[in-house]
Amino acid sequence: MKVTAMLLLGLLFIYVTQGAYQLDTNWQGSSFFNGWDFFTGGDPTHGTVDYVAHDVAQQKGYIAMQGNAAYIGCDMTSVVSTKVRGRQSVRITSQKTFNSGLFIIDLTHMPTGCATWPAFWTVGPGWPNNGEIDIIEGINVQTVDHTTLHTNNGCTMEHESPSLFSGSFVSKNCYINAPGQAANQGCSISAAANTYGAPFNAAGGGVYVTEWNSTVIRNYFFPRGRIPADISNKQPNPNGWGKPYAWFTLGGDCPASHFKNHQIVINLTFCGDWAGNAFNGDCGSKFGNNCANFVRNTPAQFKEAYWLINYVSVYQNH
Repeated sequence: MKVTAMLLLGLLFIYVTQGAYQLDTNWQGSSFFNGWDFFTGGDPTHGTVDYVAHDVAQQKGYIAMQGNAAYIGCDMTSVVSTKVRGRQSVRITSQKTFNSGLFIIDLTHMPTGCATWPAFWTVGPGWPNNGEIDIIEGINVQTVDHTTLHTNNGCTMEHESPSLFSGSFVSKNCYINAPGQAANQGCSISAAANTYGAPFNAAGGGVYVTEWNSTVIRNYFFPRGRIPADISNKQPNPNGWGKPYAWFTLGGDCPASHFKNHQIVINLTFCGDWAGNAFNGDCGSKFGNNCANFVRNTPAQFKEAYWLINYVSVYQNH
C-alpha cells in the first residue's frame, strides 16, 4: 500500500473513532461581548486605525445588539485628523485559550469595501512561534475568502494532496519569512467564489467552521440555506459534511507543535501591510492612490464596514 493511502486511512480512522463534539464555549445574544478583551494598542499590521476600549465602542455604537446578532463596526461619520492613529474601530480577543476544537462562526454580514481589512482568526502567544490560523480574511473589494496559516520555520504544505479539499493553494510555505513568498504570506488556500465581501453579504452570509486537532486543520463554508442541520442543532459532525475547502495536514512537514494556546480574534483594520499595499490596484482608479487619506477623509465609504454575527461557538472532543 502506498504511503499516501496509508496516511489517508489513518486520518479516516481518527475521525471515525473520535468522540462526539460537545459545546465548550458559546458567544451569542445579549452576552456575546462577555469574555473578550478590547485591544487598544497600535495596529501590529500598521493600519490607519485607532482601536478603542469597550466603553468607547459601546458609547459610540461600534458594538451593539441588532436583534439577536452582535454588531461590530467602526466610525462611519467622522473625518479623522492626522493627529490620531486612524479611523476608530474594534479589535476583540477571547480571554479563553484553546489548543484544539471545532470553531464555528455564523454571520450575516462582514466588513467590506475599499481600504477594509477584516479578519476572524486564532493566534498563539509570542507570534509567530505558536502559530496563527486566519479563518476569514480579505481586503478591499475581494470576493473570495483566504484561509491562511502563519508559523515560524519548519511548517510547509509542499506535499499536501489537492484531492483532500475543494479550494486552491495560493501559497504553500507557512513560515512567515519563507523564501520566494511575500513577507508574512504564510500557506494559504482560497475558497470558492462569493465566500467573502459584498457577494457574501448579499446572499445572507453563512457559516464558517474550522476543525483543529493534532493531525489536521481543515475548513468548511456553508452558505445561508445550506447549513447542515447538525450545526444548527448544536450537534456538529464534520464526518457528514463532505470535502472541506481547505486542508492543512499536521505532522512530518508541519508538526502540530507549531499551534498552541490560541485565542480567537475578531477585528477590522484599514490599509496596513496588505490592504494598503493593494489599495492602488484595487481601488486607486476610483478613489486616488493614497489609502490613508481615503480612510481619514471619506467616512461615508465605510457604511458596509461592519460585522453582524449570530454566534461564535467552540466545541471540544471529550
